[in-house]
Amino acid sequence: MAKYDVVVVGAGNAALCAAISAKENGASVLVLEKGPEHKRGGNSYFTDGAIRFAYNDLSDIRRIMPSLTDEEAGKIVMPEYSDSDYYNDLMRVTEGQSHTELANQLVSKSYETIVWMKEQGVEFELNYDNQSFKKDDKVHFWGGLPVKTKEKGIGLMKALFQRAKEAGIDIWYEAQATKLLTEDSRITGAVVQQKEKELTVEATSVVLACGSFEANKEMRSRNLGPEWEAAAVRGTEFNTGDGINMAIEAGAETFGEWSGCHSIGTDYNVPKAGDFTKPGDIFKKHSYPLGIMLNKEGYRFVDEGADFRNYTYAKYGREILKQPGHVAYQIFDSQVRPLLRKEYNLEEATVFQADTLEELVEQLPVEKEQFLKTIHEYNDAVQDGDYNPSVKDGKSTSGITPEKTNWALRAEKGPFYAFPVTCGITFAFGGLHVNTDGEVLNKEQIPIPGLFAAGEMVGGIFYKNYPGGSGLMSGAVYGKVAGTQAASFAVNQSRASIK
Repeated sequence: MAKYDVVVVGAGNAALCAAISAKENGASVLVLEKGPEHKRGGNSYFTDGAIRFAYNDLSDIRRIMPSLTDEEAGKIVMPEYSDSDYYNDLMRVTEGQSHTELANQLVSKSYETIVWMKEQGVEFELNYDNQSFKKDDKVHFWGGLPVKTKEKGIGLMKALFQRAKEAGIDIWYEAQATKLLTEDSRITGAVVQQKEKELTVEATSVVLACGSFEANKEMRSRNLGPEWEAAAVRGTEFNTGDGINMAIEAGAETFGEWSGCHSIGTDYNVPKAGDFTKPGDIFKKHSYPLGIMLNKEGYRFVDEGADFRNYTYAKYGREILKQPGHVAYQIFDSQVRPLLRKEYNLEEATVFQADTLEELVEQLPVEKEQFLKTIHEYNDAVQDGDYNPSVKDGKSTSGITPEKTNWALRAEKGPFYAFPVTCGITFAFGGLHVNTDGEVLNKEQIPIPGLFAAGEMVGGIFYKNYPGGSGLMSGAVYGKVAGTQAASFAVNQSRASIK
C-alpha cells in the first residue's frame, strides 16, 4: 500500500498543473497515467497549443514572452482582450448557457495562470500563422488568441513533465485508477490497476483530471447519439470516462451538456484514434470560411462564413457527422488556395485537384449533377464587395440557403481543389459538477470531502460550442486551483489528525 497526500488521476495539461500546484503547496503527490510513458500526456499532447486568456495590451504578452524584441514588438498591433471580452465571447458561443461562476473563474484566473505556467517552464510564442495579418507594414492580431505554447502540445507537455520531475512528483505509468475509496463519504484513496497488479493507494485528496469519455464508443453512443460511433477520436485512446464513472459511483453529481461535445472537421482519412507518432493536430481542416462545403449529395449545409473559424470550428464537426456517409467536401479555387492554413499543405492531407470544376467533381464519389449545380448557384449568388479574410467583411451571398455571410468569393478560377473531411471528436461537454475551487459536488451540491476535478471533466462551462483555445486554458486554471485546494485540504486534515 502506498500513501500520498494527493493523488492526481491523469497526466495531461490539467493533471500536471494540479500536481505541480499541489506540490508547491506542501503536498506529497502521485500522478497516475493510464497509458505507457511513450503515450503520456492525454489530449494535451495533440493540441495545436493555442491558448486563450485575457490581457490588457502587448506588455502583458511580453511578460510571458521575454525574448520578444523591441524591434519585433514595434511592428505588432495587439488589440486589448479584456476579461469582459473573453467572458462575452464565451457566453456568445455557448448561447448564454455557460455557468456564470465557473465561466468567471476561468476568465478572471486566465492571465495569472498563464504567468504561473511560464514560471513552471512552459514557453509561449506568438500565433502568427493563424491569428494575424499584415497591413501597412504592421502585423495585426485578431480573435483574442494571439499566443500558443512553443512546439504545440508536445512542448507544453515536455515542459510540465520536466517541472514535475524537478519537483519530485511521482508518476506511475500504465496505472489505471479503477475505484475511489471512501469512508463516511470522505475520499481515502484509490484502487489502481498497474499492469497485472492491483494496488491500493491511500490519499487524503484525489484530483480527477483524466479527460472525458470521447474514446469510449458505448458512452458516446449512449450520451451523444448512435451516429457518434462513427466519429474519429482526435486525441488519446485512453479517455474512456473512467474518472467520471468513478466519481458518479462515489456520489458525484453530473453537470453540463451531456448531449454535446467539441468536434471538428478533420481529414477524411484521419486515424480513428490519435497517432502519437503524428501529434500536433495535423489532420484538422479549418480554412472552410474561405471556401464552400458540400455533402456527397451535392448540397451546402452550413454558413461557412458565419464567423471566424475560432468561433465555429468546434460545432461544425457535428454538422459534418450528420451528412450522408459522415463526409463533406471543402471546395477552393486558386484565388484562395495560397491563403489556406498550413495543414492543407501537409503530405497527410487528402486532396483532389483539377483544372475545371467539371473535372474536379468527376473525381469525387458524389451526386455530380447536383454538386455542380450547387456550386454554380453559389457563384451566381455572390454579391459584390471588398473581400478581406482578416476581418468579417460582410461580403455575402443573396438568395440561397444557407447564405454565406462573410468571405463569399466566386469559385471560378482554376485549378480547383476538394478536401474530403469527416468528424473528429475532441471531448464531451458533459462532466462533473464542481465549484470554483474544483471541489466535486454531490447530488445535494455539497462538496465530497477530498475529491476534486479539473480539465475536460468539469461540466457546465462549454455548451454547443466554445471559443478556440479555451479548453487548454480551462484545464490549466482549474488544474492549478484544484491542486492548490487539494493540497490545502490534505494539509488541514493532517493537522487535525495530529491534534
